[in-house]
Amino acid sequence: MSNALSLLQHRHSVPSRQLGEPAPDEATLHALLEAAIRVPDHGKLVPYRLILLRGDAKLRFGERLAAMAIERNPELPESNREKDRQRYTFAPLVVAVVARIDGNSKVPAIEQNLAAGCVAYNLLLGAQALGFGANWLTGWAAYDREVGGMLGLAENEHVTGFVHIGTPQIDVPDRDRPALADLLSTWTP
Repeated sequence: MSNALSLLQHRHSVPSRQLGEPAPDEATLHALLEAAIRVPDHGKLVPYRLILLRGDAKLRFGERLAAMAIERNPELPESNREKDRQRYTFAPLVVAVVARIDGNSKVPAIEQNLAAGCVAYNLLLGAQALGFGANWLTGWAAYDREVGGMLGLAENEHVTGFVHIGTPQIDVPDRDRPALADLLSTWTP
């Protein structure tokens, strides 16, 4: 049993700045994405989709975000401008996980959002299982409707997260984890 749980017991995120080449090749990426979309999906709504950011498109995306941020706040410090410009350029691959909420479904929106979240988490687990590193990030761009428009999102869609994938450039130490005893209780009537 310990081997079966090892991936979960050792799961950790690699900072996006520490993810470099190589990214998964096309066949490996296809297999990873196919596995990632195998999530619980009440009502079989498929309330998610994926957008890949690669190559020069990552920098162009960041440049457009920086321009938006400057337009909204001309006093934005240069360090913040540069952070927006560069934030998607470190990992060789960024996968935007998009939630597609069907407001007419009997399935509550929260369950649809959780399905999209499971896709993002499966990307983290799958990347690590394949020997890559990954990090699930959001930032202001994930919650901004204008950015959603730039990504081609429909009114019923929003970014669940940007999953950065690549090869870890450093060994990342594990962080402190909560003790199960602090989180676990048994309900008794």
